[in-house]
Amino acid sequence: MAESTIWWLLAGGVVIAELLTGTFYLLMLAVGLVAGALAAHLGLGAPLQIVAAAVVGIGAVLALHQGKRRRPGDPSARADRSVNLDVGETLMIESWNADGTSVVKYRGATWTAIHRPGVTPSTGMHRVSELVGNRLLVDPV
Repeated sequence: MAESTIWWLLAGGVVIAELLTGTFYLLMLAVGLVAGALAAHLGLGAPLQIVAAAVVGIGAVLALHQGKRRRPGDPSARADRSVNLDVGETLMIESWNADGTSVVKYRGATWTAIHRPGVTPSTGMHRVSELVGNRLLVDPV
């Protein structure tokens, strides 16, 4: 069996493992194995094939890791409109208590609203930005 065939079979096996697990890191390693197959097609020796596969595979994994690291994280489920339908809705705050909470009527029930730390509480219309337990975290509109 040709060396390139072995590399292609290994790459295919890793792609199948990636499909079963759902991690992109295995896909990046499969890219490295493809680089090893291409090195075999170019007629390079086994040590150079291994080096090509390792360099490309590790480089792809590191690039993926850096890309994920620089991307801002997804919003928490507490602030995600697709999880909590209250996020983004507006309500009227008529007064604030000394402890930084307010009792509001919202959706036919009594809720406790809180403001963000460091924000001076004000009365008027507010938008629900997050649910913290059973409290509504609100921002002024």
